[in-house]
Amino acid sequence: MALQILDDIQISQKLRRIAFEIYENNYDEQQIVFAGIDDKGYEVASLIAHHLHQISPLSSQLVRVSLDKSNPVGTPVQLDTELKNLEGKCIVLVDDVLNTGRTLVYGMKPFLSIAIKKMEIAVLVNRSHTHFPVYATYSGYELSTSLTEHIDVVLEKDKNAVYLN
Repeated sequence: MALQILDDIQISQKLRRIAFEIYENNYDEQQIVFAGIDDKGYEVASLIAHHLHQISPLSSQLVRVSLDKSNPVGTPVQLDTELKNLEGKCIVLVDDVLNTGRTLVYGMKPFLSIAIKKMEIAVLVNRSHTHFPVYATYSGYELSTSLTEHIDVVLEKDKNAVYLN
């Protein structure tokens, strides 16, 4: 049986708070690049960018980061924009859940081949089971879980929720 841990209003509040934190830490930037891990990370990035537009004059760019989560070594990580367009920018890599950190580490790979200004990480839920040296700069919700439990993030038009299974 799934236990709902965040509802639509709570998710919106947490993402808005993340947007405020990003603005506070990057108020002197012209633009923030939100690089969302396909697919739910990209949706979370889009929601954070929406909140950032409501509270600040900063512009933002959304970039989709596509990778094979089951085989990140055997397949290339792809972006939906040219890497050269991201040079010198502040990048916020976004995913829905930080579990082991594997997906986020491989999601960073393309950005390591260019000179970016800085990279930060934002996640909706941080499970704190990292096996890779990944630290979420911005976390919406910190949740201690067992390794056998699963977090399910549902982002639909009229029903956003986070469940613990």
